[in-house]
Amino acid sequence: MPRETTWVFRPDRGGRRIPEAVQQRTAQRILRYAEQHFTGRYTKLAIRFRGQFCYIDAYTEPEPPGPNWPPRDWPETRDQYLERLRNTPTHLCRLRYYGDDNRWGVAFYTYSNERYELSVFPSGGFLGPPEEAVHVSAGYLPVPTTGGRDHRGQRGRAPRKRSNRNRRRVRGDGR
Repeated sequence: MPRETTWVFRPDRGGRRIPEAVQQRTAQRILRYAEQHFTGRYTKLAIRFRGQFCYIDAYTEPEPPGPNWPPRDWPETRDQYLERLRNTPTHLCRLRYYGDDNRWGVAFYTYSNERYELSVFPSGGFLGPPEEAVHVSAGYLPVPTTGGRDHRGQRGRAPRKRSNRNRRRVRGDGR
């Protein structure tokens, strides 16, 4: 008796080659979403397509190193160091195309293993729109510094921590 074959969906396998028209639409969607939600957290987004994959990388402006940088034995100057960091991308995510503009698989780059690892969307599913993948992967982007100003642009102080030592004691017996 021949065995019946059953098809099982594996979100970390397969996919379809991304047509040129889908590549253009997807790149525009990703760029538009990133500009609306993450302006100031990256200097440039690089979106590239290869086979069934769409890779999204971000370039950022590095934090300036401290005044004692670089150490004497460092092989590059301060400017060379900053330029190298500016030209090193942060791998945000890799999308896998399954034939529908709104149903992509997502994988995040793990720097510890130096490879992309399957992930799920916040909805709990393995498939979702590219904008949702960009939103989740933006956690890799640095938060812009505000120069000591709050969200309204006003200078403020961090709230002081109060110690019990400076508080008046209140007794329960009325004294």
